Amino acid sequence: MRNLREALIALLPALRRFAAGLSGSVADGDDLVQAACERVLTRSDQWREGTRFDSWVYRIVHMLWLDEIRRRRRKPEVAIENAPDIAGADGVAEIEARMTMNSIRAELARLPPEQRAVVVLVCVEGLSYREAAEILEIPAGTVMSRLARGRETLSARLRTLRVHPQGDTVRRLG
Repeated sequence: MRNLREALIALLPALRRFAAGLSGSVADGDDLVQAACERVLTRSDQWREGTRFDSWVYRIVHMLWLDEIRRRRRKPEVAIENAPDIAGADGVAEIEARMTMNSIRAELARLPPEQRAVVVLVCVEGLSYREAAEILEIPAGTVMSRLARGRETLSARLRTLRVHPQGDTVRRLG
């Protein structure tokens, strides 16, 4: 059990990125990771030696996220995000960078869940198509097509975004 806990701890940064990418929110992503860690620790007997631990845990996170999507469809919630306090030497650059990241997160969150999962696993986590296919339990060809559609959609949506020169708004062109 100790090695399992150590492996889980080492995987936490990647799990947080994956979960935040799926959910579109750092807070929701952290909740998702917490639920996944609890499941990993309480059901450690379900993991088999010789199989990839990271794939098993990513699959748990993904399945928990799909359950959450189903739950939200039945009972919609309104997420309230507080604007972060920004301080630093170059506040304008920091604000613009955060606005760009927020725009990317928002557009990523608008992707269909199937595309979003593939984009986060391959583009953010750097997994291979084969690894993503194993985690999501889909063929590698499906990973490639979902990734292509997701990248194309994100690219098109992000091309229409422009940060105001004062750094105070994001405007959609066209």
